[in-house]
Amino acid sequence: MRTLSSFINGSWQTGTGRTSTLYSAVTGEPIAETSTAGLDLDGALNYARTTGGPNLRALSFTERGALLSAMSKSLRNHRDELIGLAADNMGATRGDAKFDIDGASGTLAYYAYLAKSLGDRNWLLDGEQVQVSRSKRFVGQHILTPRRGVAIHINAFNFPAWNMAEKAACALLAGVPVFEKPGTATSLVAWRIGQLWVEQAGLPDGAFSLLCGSVGQLLDHAQSQDCIVFTGSGDTAAKIKTHPNVISQNVPVNVEADSLNGAVLGPDIEPGSDTFHMFLTEVARELTQKAGQKCTAIRRILIPEALLEATLEGLGERLDQHVVGDPTDRKTTVGALSTPAQKRDVAAGIAALEASGARRVWGDPSAVPAAGYFVAPQVFLTNDGADAAFVHDHEVFGPVATVLPYDGTVAEAAKIIARGGGGLVTSVFSNDRNWAGPLLLELAPWHGRLMWGSAKVHDQGTGHGAVMPSLLHGGPGRAGGGAELGGERGLHFYLQRTAIQGDSALLKRVFGTAE
Repeated sequence: MRTLSSFINGSWQTGTGRTSTLYSAVTGEPIAETSTAGLDLDGALNYARTTGGPNLRALSFTERGALLSAMSKSLRNHRDELIGLAADNMGATRGDAKFDIDGASGTLAYYAYLAKSLGDRNWLLDGEQVQVSRSKRFVGQHILTPRRGVAIHINAFNFPAWNMAEKAACALLAGVPVFEKPGTATSLVAWRIGQLWVEQAGLPDGAFSLLCGSVGQLLDHAQSQDCIVFTGSGDTAAKIKTHPNVISQNVPVNVEADSLNGAVLGPDIEPGSDTFHMFLTEVARELTQKAGQKCTAIRRILIPEALLEATLEGLGERLDQHVVGDPTDRKTTVGALSTPAQKRDVAAGIAALEASGARRVWGDPSAVPAAGYFVAPQVFLTNDGADAAFVHDHEVFGPVATVLPYDGTVAEAAKIIARGGGGLVTSVFSNDRNWAGPLLLELAPWHGRLMWGSAKVHDQGTGHGAVMPSLLHGGPGRAGGGAELGGERGLHFYLQRTAIQGDSALLKRVFGTAE
């Protein structure tokens, strides 16, 4: 059984107290243990601030981008090894593991490429000069400079590679050292990635730290120039936001939390059409990929009442093609849930969903292996629309989704989706711009991203659940109110915006805008 260490203060260190155990999602057997007890977390954060910060800030965007490129390359070179670890620790199929690992390497590569356009500076301009008095010579200029602290990243269990890489890419390119805390239960993959980055990416001393195990008293030592980025449950996010030291130090917190994402089939879509099949493809993929353990997974499926029977039939045919089982078997398309706690939570969520009055319309709960943390994909239906309280208030974080028939109007579709309280992404499938356009505008205030599926892009889209580094990832309300990625926007959380007033010509010379 492996012992996972943490990389802090420039070296690999192992805790000396109570351990946390990692299990195989396939067999339920213990496979690793880790501990953070006894580690000097205050000293580790200070080392990142005082050593890693200056080392990164001394580099230009171009030089930082080269580091990201090396990090990306290390993942590509060890892809098969990481896929094997994900299968054992997380129960991920090869396709699911590739989705996570390739997403990580691709995001790093994207930001490495973006760095080239930012050039040899280590700060950014934010907009044009602004005249602030009668004199055209006396102006204001906004600039963005790296925070002088450390980026504390508390990552989710379901994407140990991608979740860590997307946060690290933005922070490191911005010039802020990262302190990565992966989800303990699935930290085997993140731990190995950390080893690869330390050994192969050429990161400056203090730029990267990795904490495997309990977060302990870490937040007690956060300071005002630090920042915290969290992905996980709304309950844990609330604890972070209300942590006494986080409040007293006014530490910035960015959160991605629960999200009851939706898919809306437009009333204009004919069964059997390209857009209809696009809808079925996206819903089936989001229900089964990563065994439904995705922050972007579709939880609420809106189908016009007139299309309900044909759509359920088509969706059932798609889902019948999936096989639940050993993720190392090439025939398997749906692997296990990642942890025993996840299996318990999903089982409790399904029971509560049934108790709320929703009925199962597809799926056999018993069609799973006896060992491991498997849950069969299941589709439920409720006719309560926006009044289906449990469906709109609770996310069952597994291969579970609920169909909500609606009358086909923009007003009702918008009302039902908005009842979820804010989400990361909802997809709308329609070829009617006069129907879809108004719906998208109604849904926009409730989401960080919307996807519009239609006939001419039915086979060209990146998918409902694919988080693209060039586009915003985050959402309001229940989704946490945070924002990540979005190209250069992803750097802004780690940068301080400052307005500088002075002589226009001098400002142009100092900040590189003079011709």
